[in-house]
Amino acid sequence: MELKEIYKIMREILSEDEIKLNEPMREHTSFRIGGPADVMVLPRNSEQVKNIVKLCKKHEIPFFVMGNGTNLLVRDEGIRGVVIKLAQNFNDALVHNNIMKCKAGMPLSMAAKIALDNSLSGLEFAHGIPGTIGGAAVMNAGAYDGEMADVVRKVKVLDLDGNVFELAKSQLEYGYRSCNLQKGDKILLEVELELKPGNYDDIKRKMEDFSQRRKDKQPLNLPSAGSAFKRPPGNYAGALIEQAGLKGYRIGGAMVSDKHAGFIVNAGNATFEDVMNLILHVQKQVKEKFNVELESEIKIFGD
Repeated sequence: MELKEIYKIMREILSEDEIKLNEPMREHTSFRIGGPADVMVLPRNSEQVKNIVKLCKKHEIPFFVMGNGTNLLVRDEGIRGVVIKLAQNFNDALVHNNIMKCKAGMPLSMAAKIALDNSLSGLEFAHGIPGTIGGAAVMNAGAYDGEMADVVRKVKVLDLDGNVFELAKSQLEYGYRSCNLQKGDKILLEVELELKPGNYDDIKRKMEDFSQRRKDKQPLNLPSAGSAFKRPPGNYAGALIEQAGLKGYRIGGAMVSDKHAGFIVNAGNATFEDVMNLILHVQKQVKEKFNVELESEIKIFGD
């Protein structure tokens, strides 16, 4: 289907400024890599998301849902069809007692700040983690002393038949950096967190401590998609990569960070192929030297 036709279909439910044509994905990923998406849409509420999915299915237009693009590597050819972006356009929050409801596009660090403002503890670990609360809930993101599975109470989702319903935490089958929402058959719309009343100054101190540790240890000055590999049982990916002599190793514009070997960074005009080749090289070397299979945490999309 031609872009003009897709645009016309999307205009049935979205305003002109909520639709972008031939949108460069490098401007929507923290890696700063990726070719154009045919059409990107920026819905502001659940009803719009539901209608976009309905129209895409009706007209057999492929679609893909993203948050802030902090865990994505997009191919240089870009993405065909419609990209539904749930980020700043989809980020309301509501706090009642110790329960906090956030739309999926809310930045995780903003959710942590709202928790702080309400003297609620439990989200300190999230301060400074890039990405959205929706993406974090799906990936079971975590750091230091916490992960999303500790605080998620329930979620609101949309299935591909257009049904909106809630799932309790027990139904999400949380594991290390995983839950069953990763199957891709549901779109996360809202996350409800259960936090604990705490002391404002204690929460703030903890958040500042975690933030400083990130600045000290992580390559925040270069584009990346965060930790490139999941933590292997009983070990650390960064330590194994460093012991394999790969710190600072480079293929094209992609480099194993010389600050923290667990990160792959875009050190200058890296392409999709540069990053993929580097991931494969790191996996091969670590397997050969330590007989450990490193699993990539980065999600790959595009054609």
